[in-house]
Order: sequence, then structure tokens, then C-alpha cells
Amino acid sequence: MTDPIADMLTRIRNAVTARHARVEMPASKLKSEIAKILQDEGYIAGFKMVETPAERQGKAARQQMRMFLKYGPGGEKKHLPLKESDLKYRDLFRALIDFGASGRILCESPLMEEDALLMQKAYRQLARKRSA
Repeated sequence: MTDPIADMLTRIRNAVTARHARVEMPASKLKSEIAKILQDEGYIAGFKMVETPAERQGKAARQQMRMFLKYGPGGEKKHLPLKESDLKYRDLFRALIDFGASGRILCESPLMEEDALLMQKAYRQLARKRSA
């Protein structure tokens, strides 16, 4: 494996997509620290280190990290890509433009860059229409 963190995030994403209650992966100190942050921020319910038996005789047991996934009260994912969510972001942007509000909108979706660009494009289109 060339990128253990990408592997970790892919395992989490796949487990959430399949609606699993937990996901296991090879443990490391860095992954443990990332899991602590995910737990502190409310993205996962928790995690623990577990010892798995050796695959073959003579091999050492391996340490795995078991991560317990978190879903909303209706079983929904914690964050959805913008296109899958029911957020009426165009209505939100219209209201912001109508009230002359300024500031920043933070995007925390799983497709952060894609959704941020989608929102930026929508906002700019609406702002142009209002100013014309």
C-alpha cells in the first residue's frame, strides 16, 4: 500500500456507502490521531485498537483499528455531497444576495472541492442576474 491515509478514507467512505456499523483497517499512530479528530468533531461514534490473530503460523498478530461509524437519527450519513442533499442552496444564495450579506460559506461535504466549486458557480450566476 503506497498511501495508508487514502486507504483509510476510502475504507470509511465505502463502509458509509454500504451503511456498515463499523469498519476495520490496519492500525497506525497517525490513523489513530486522525480517528481522534473525527470522533471529536462528531463524524464517527468512536474507535478502538484490536489485536487480530496471525494469518499464518509463525507470523505475529496484527493490530487493527476498528472504527464505529455514526449516522443521523434517520440513518442518514453525517454529510452528503451537495447534489445528494436536500439543501436549497440557490434559495440560500438568493436570500444572501437580497440582504446584501457578505462573508464566507464553508463546505464540509465529502466532495468538498467539487461542491465548493458548484456553490461558487451558482452564487456568481445568481449575483450577476441580480445586478443586471
